[in-house]
Amino acid sequence: MRKQLELYVHIPFCEKKCLYCDFLSFSAEEDLHKAYVDKLIEEIRVQASNYSQYQISSIFIGGGTPTVIKAVYISNIMSAIYEAFIVESQAEITIECNPGTVDIDKLLVYKQSGINRISVGLQSTVDKELQHLGRIHTYADFLNSYEKIRESGYKNVNIDLMSALPWQTLDSWKSTLKKVIMLKPEHISAYSLIIEEGTEFSKIYGSPEGRKFLPTEEVERAMYHSTRDILKNYGYERYEISNYAKPGYESKHNIGYWTGEEYLGFGIGASSYVYGRRFHVERDIKKYLAIDMKRDIMPLYQNIHELSTKEKMEEFMFLGLRLSKGVLVTDFYDRFGIELIDVFEKVIQKNISFGLLKYENLYLKLTDKGLDLSNRVMGDFLL
Repeated sequence: MRKQLELYVHIPFCEKKCLYCDFLSFSAEEDLHKAYVDKLIEEIRVQASNYSQYQISSIFIGGGTPTVIKAVYISNIMSAIYEAFIVESQAEITIECNPGTVDIDKLLVYKQSGINRISVGLQSTVDKELQHLGRIHTYADFLNSYEKIRESGYKNVNIDLMSALPWQTLDSWKSTLKKVIMLKPEHISAYSLIIEEGTEFSKIYGSPEGRKFLPTEEVERAMYHSTRDILKNYGYERYEISNYAKPGYESKHNIGYWTGEEYLGFGIGASSYVYGRRFHVERDIKKYLAIDMKRDIMPLYQNIHELSTKEKMEEFMFLGLRLSKGVLVTDFYDRFGIELIDVFEKVIQKNISFGLLKYENLYLKLTDKGLDLSNRVMGDFLL
């Protein structure tokens, strides 16, 4: 029986970099789009021979904004994947898009290429908040794009939202949630803004003076709790710290990351975890395009690190605890040949005594209080 493998395809291009973004992304002309896609397809074809014992369970095309390039390029990438790998018939295949970057023709090409899930980066329904983020779309642009997505027949749509934005209030956040709920997407990702070093936001809001324009910690916590309560009332189950879905629409690709499934990334900066090793692709696009992959693919990869058993155990815990159901105790033994309690007894007992962890059936999971303090709990599992 073939092992399962997830694929991630990185398209770094976007129309304009958002002020908070620390992803590997930038704007570029069409000739660079074409050169990059050609090299990306070369990478896919060369790599495939190393993974003949796998079948593909999910594919995620992310960025950047993958939908800013020509639809035929996405079609060509998907054709290369189908030719090079064995893709499961029920594989979840997602493409990210931003409002205003899709039309009916593009969406139908994606569908014909095998893409069956769309993830839309809305962030907020308040135009002023979108402007503060440096987004180039309005809420009206989003509604127009969302209507086209549904018209094109997509039955599995995620909407990305972001709380704790500059000048955002609890009421405006609740309004955003309720407006999005009325559209009945199958999945909602609700993240809290993080000010990342090196971004424009770090220059604007990284200082004590700048932080005055952000919601207080108390308001941010209220936003976090209201997200859980409001979405639950409308039938969205929280299956991961920041992700909610209608029953049966949990993201297979994301769950794979959190449960230790192997994944292979294509394109500049893309990360991989296969054969017990973590590594990422060359980040410089000029160097990436210059690599003769057919002759020698090794110059493509950087920071190759083989995980020790200890590191694998740590990751099993701090990734798995992101899931609402927690980690399966018997799965730990099946993977490592040792009982979970024998490795992490002190950490587990401490966090249970603080009301942050609990056992439920065969799972160890975060309590509601533990979810609020998840980073602290997960940090305890670093041996």
